[in-house]
Amino acid sequence: MDAACRLPSLVVRGAVMIPGARLAAEEAPVAIDYAGHTHAVLMATPADVEDLAVGFTLTEGLVRSLDEIEEVQVIPRPDGLVARLWLTPDRCRDLEGRRRALAGPTGCGLCGVESLEAAVRPPPPVPPGGNFTPADIAAALDAMASRQALGLATRAAHAAALWLPGEGCVALREDVGRHNALDKLAGALAQAGRSAAGGIVVLSSRVSVEMVQKAARLGAAAIAAVSAPTALAVRTAEAAGVTLIAVVRADGFEIFAGAARIAMPTDCTALPLDGDAIGLG
Repeated sequence: MDAACRLPSLVVRGAVMIPGARLAAEEAPVAIDYAGHTHAVLMATPADVEDLAVGFTLTEGLVRSLDEIEEVQVIPRPDGLVARLWLTPDRCRDLEGRRRALAGPTGCGLCGVESLEAAVRPPPPVPPGGNFTPADIAAALDAMASRQALGLATRAAHAAALWLPGEGCVALREDVGRHNALDKLAGALAQAGRSAAGGIVVLSSRVSVEMVQKAARLGAAAIAAVSAPTALAVRTAEAAGVTLIAVVRADGFEIFAGAARIAMPTDCTALPLDGDAIGLG
């Protein structure tokens, strides 16, 4: 299956209507299957599906490392794709009590979750280290934006990337779902033997709690996103020791957690917080 297709459209400009066409991102159901048993069904862009399956398995905590995944197979079906994984015997036994097939909306981040406690489970603490300047944050976002081929072509896909100091953007994945894009990134890094430690996970989306949980499982020092975080995402980042930067624009950004990792210029002036000025008064 292709990641995009060209669709006809009618383009209205003022009082004129003309035939047109637009490249549209594809989405298809992708079943995540463990030894023949469906665990979750995601609506996803049908590209980098092996990365998606491996990343989902890792970031959802179904395995502790890539070594516990013995084989991955992507199987085309008339109505979608099946990503079938074979896990080690110990991991298979752990999954027996979690068997359920769920169909989630685009970018569902809670497929297979069986309790309120599981939905807000604390992520593992990230390793210490990693310092970034405002120029690093700008470079990370610029690097992601310039490599979003599907997003630039369709205006309908999210991206997740890993930016490392001294290396730049080392991996990027896209999908119609923001959670799927991050899972694809996680799978690509795992299969390439790359670590996110000391790096920035860059997101084209808002930051929800699931995105922080997944980035923390990657061991990323920071998250930088173009949109705002939820309150629970901020609390989760603080608990995991993740620096959370959001609302990144050409003229700056906002730090919501872990400000100690951001090295500001020596001539930087810190003004007192004015609650009235930001609508809190």
